[in-house]
Amino acid sequence: MAKTTFLAALPLAASVSASALYSTYDFNPLHHLTGIAPYFEPQDPPSSPDAPQGCTAERAAYLVRHAAIYANDFDYDEYIEGFVEKLGNSSVDWTKVPELSFLAGWSPPVSDAEVSLLTRVGRLEATQLGVDLNFRYPNFSVPRQIWTSSASRTLQSAKSLARGLEKEESSVKVHSIYESKEGGADNLTPYKACPAYSSSAGSDQSDEFKKKYTKPIVARLKKAASGFNFTEKDVFGMQQLCGYETVIRGKSPFCSSNLFTPDDWLAWEYSEDVRYHYNVGYGNNVAGYNGLPWLKATGELLMGDKKKNNSSNSNSSGENEDLLVSFTHRELPPMVIVAMGLFNNSDFGGAANVNDTMPTDRINYRRSWKSSSILPFLGNIAIERLKCSGSYGYDDGDYYRVLVNSAPQPLPSCADGPGTSCSRDSFSKYLKERADMFNGFTKHCGAKYKNSTDTMSLYGANYNSTN
Repeated sequence: MAKTTFLAALPLAASVSASALYSTYDFNPLHHLTGIAPYFEPQDPPSSPDAPQGCTAERAAYLVRHAAIYANDFDYDEYIEGFVEKLGNSSVDWTKVPELSFLAGWSPPVSDAEVSLLTRVGRLEATQLGVDLNFRYPNFSVPRQIWTSSASRTLQSAKSLARGLEKEESSVKVHSIYESKEGGADNLTPYKACPAYSSSAGSDQSDEFKKKYTKPIVARLKKAASGFNFTEKDVFGMQQLCGYETVIRGKSPFCSSNLFTPDDWLAWEYSEDVRYHYNVGYGNNVAGYNGLPWLKATGELLMGDKKKNNSSNSNSSGENEDLLVSFTHRELPPMVIVAMGLFNNSDFGGAANVNDTMPTDRINYRRSWKSSSILPFLGNIAIERLKCSGSYGYDDGDYYRVLVNSAPQPLPSCADGPGTSCSRDSFSKYLKERADMFNGFTKHCGAKYKNSTDTMSLYGANYNSTN
């Protein structure tokens, strides 16, 4: 009997499954949940977060979104609460529906009273980020103060991070900045003081694609459980629960590949990317004007000399810190991204109209704008000032670079340094270019109230703060 060699059998194997032999395909829905993704580092691009060869970080500024919450109020009211109530009134025998059999013993992970509150996972991850920053910058002095907007979830996130930073309990003070509707640009929630910004922007465009992608899922689930009458909102809410339940209980059956396929998750992600594009991204005309004040204030602060603090009390300003950390909500980081010119679909000769890059009848898989890489829970943007000496091919001196969730980002028109960094002169020119592009918060936001300002100056102030 003739022997069948391994090589001879390969064509047969290939005909059975074209991806079986060398396939390394892996899919994690938690990395595609945009604004409700548990914190992760997407490595987008996959450059090393370590300082370039010959360089050491001297100072850094971080803008951080709050850590994981039980649920956003809109998500809960619009999608999750209705699905949960409908489920409670259903007589379907879920044990006979294989992909949904877990619903027979499932209980909701969140109640109305817990909406917008930080979860235990959120507090833990914020503390972990504080520890991580200590390890990333071992030569930095522990900051005397960090800043936060005044909402409970941002304030508690800041306090949790402070625990991870400090060597002695309560040595890092947390200063809360009121989320004013008339605060101009001098706060950590400028969009709330920008009448031209609407929190509902992007919903119409997102809903258009949402109807398209949920249609076959609704049909499939209706066939599996005809007595429940699944809707578009039910499907969207179930996919949201994958993220929210995970940051509450550590895992969720709604994440199962038996329930939603990778294509289902990529479609859910794209529907949210469309919404964020028009809400806080390049599709919103005031996004850059809201993001510039933080970029300009921190960029200029990092370019200046650190001021000595000879006081022994708790008064402090950002001007004498090695590490500057501020907490905000999901809206501000992507607005800063726009002001920086990062994750722009129109880069490198793209469409003249950036909105054309986010169609609502199909997915743009090649888009740069992926909010999962920008604003998961605890998502952060960092600007680092590097001191470089002996970097091969580069002059000694100060260089600057930006990281988004630990991934170094090459700045537009500012890439003449080691790795993704740029020189001091180039960074100064870059800041001026971005300021020329997005100066005028008050004018473009249509702020008619008194004492509006176009600049952020809170880091230069002295505060006597308490935790």
